[in-house]
Amino acid sequence: MASAIIERVEIDDFCEPPQVAGPGFINFRLKPSFLARCLEAVPGGDDPLAARVGIEPTRDAQTIVIDLSSPNLAKEMHVGHLRSTVIGDCIARVLEFEGHTVHRENHVGDWGTQFGMLVAYLRSVQPEVADKPDDIVIADLESFYVQAKARFDADDDFGRESRDTVVALQRGDPSTRRIWKAFCEESLRHCHAIYDRLGVRLIDRGESFYADLMEEVIRRLEAVKKADGFVRDSEGALCVFPEGFTTRDGLPLPMIVRKSDGGFNYATSDLATILHRVDTLKADRIIYVVGLAQKQHFAMLFSAVRRLGWVDQKVSFEHLGFGNVLAADGRPFKTREGGTAKLGKLLDEAVKRARAVTQDQPADGRPSIRTLSPDQADAVAEAVGLAAVKYFDLAHALQSDYKFDLNTMLAMEGNTAPYMLYAYARIRSIGRKAGVDFAALPSDQAIILEHASEISLAKKLLQLTETLDVVSRELRPNVLTDYLYELARAFSRFYDKKIGVRVVDATPENVRTSRLRLCDLTARTLKLGLHLLGINTVEQM
Repeated sequence: MASAIIERVEIDDFCEPPQVAGPGFINFRLKPSFLARCLEAVPGGDDPLAARVGIEPTRDAQTIVIDLSSPNLAKEMHVGHLRSTVIGDCIARVLEFEGHTVHRENHVGDWGTQFGMLVAYLRSVQPEVADKPDDIVIADLESFYVQAKARFDADDDFGRESRDTVVALQRGDPSTRRIWKAFCEESLRHCHAIYDRLGVRLIDRGESFYADLMEEVIRRLEAVKKADGFVRDSEGALCVFPEGFTTRDGLPLPMIVRKSDGGFNYATSDLATILHRVDTLKADRIIYVVGLAQKQHFAMLFSAVRRLGWVDQKVSFEHLGFGNVLAADGRPFKTREGGTAKLGKLLDEAVKRARAVTQDQPADGRPSIRTLSPDQADAVAEAVGLAAVKYFDLAHALQSDYKFDLNTMLAMEGNTAPYMLYAYARIRSIGRKAGVDFAALPSDQAIILEHASEISLAKKLLQLTETLDVVSRELRPNVLTDYLYELARAFSRFYDKKIGVRVVDATPENVRTSRLRLCDLTARTLKLGLHLLGINTVEQM
């Protein structure tokens, strides 16, 4: 049978003659000439597709909503917000690169009962806030929240005032709303200082944005309550009972949409967001980048929406669940005082450690950061430190926990950001050493693939498209980090004088130009891949 297949396939233009390799196997080997033609077709210079390494946008563009980050505004962002933020940003970048319309939705908590407490406390400690709410400045949100909560727990009069403030807020009292709005903006200022530093773009939509739609959710559910036991009252609460979900006792498990006291909760706001995302944003695909702990909640939510018939069957829902960030000892990540580690301070520490690491003189005599100006050194440290945290997170399988270990993150060897950034900077330095501008290399110059290391590098370069297809389809950023690491290693073997080829001093000139073009293609591919991970490259390191 294998011999019969070989006799009939027509693949001479891109493949060597196939060979039977035992019963049931046929080996196909791509021709180096075919690989060279594919690489020669990648635009260079000023071509708009040069930065995209020749990859065209998809012809089947979708509208995709990504729910990412989503902190509560009453506190500062902590290490628990890292994964949702960087994973969501990476997925958004890949999907945007492919040509999809992506809405990056930051579903922030700004409408809970705790905001009555916070607004009341703000009035108490900053009484001038009633006249000038826009002048609110809170240096430490975490401390502010702790102080407000302590007073709420200890002072009955303040507790009553806080509850009255919640009622005023939800009824639309102008003065309370102004102070609440200013408090939310101040909280978001803290969040966006982190987002800006991480290079993350998103659209803030607090739970308050969906207040009217929450009422619409209740109206829709009330309309079907009598006709369908799927939606019914249970112990005074309005509930939805998705099929297939039960309690430990085997009873139907409810998704409470309106509590017995008339209040709303996460299920209410999540149903409201779906109405907005489907009816207004016209989403074809909705991705929730939320921890694995919420797996059952989203399974029930998606089941309920399908059962209610609120969305077209063509609309897809995906919960992109992820594991936890742990301390180096494998325990939950806490500060020495026992509190949750603030994300901003962790990033500061990463940059500080990166500065120390990149200042060390490498053992092999490579130029160190000491050859850079102080400003350049600071910029490199910032880039390497932030990249180390991001890359380490994205390089892990999403559903696994991982230990936040800066020593491992900042290692110069292995599948780490410093290694990847050095690989890119190294190629750029090769261009400077060769005295060429990569962008000016003649695009009509043939690429010659003769050495095994050249052929291996060429094949790896041509795998980027399929890699991105897997990332966008299966939502697995670690597939991209693995690919980039393999590409960097393939280039290292290619450039190795013992097992690879000579480049800068290669002869004749057409071979030298060909190998420099391979350097350029590798650098552009690394830069694009790292950009899609949310990582900025550096020209020197």
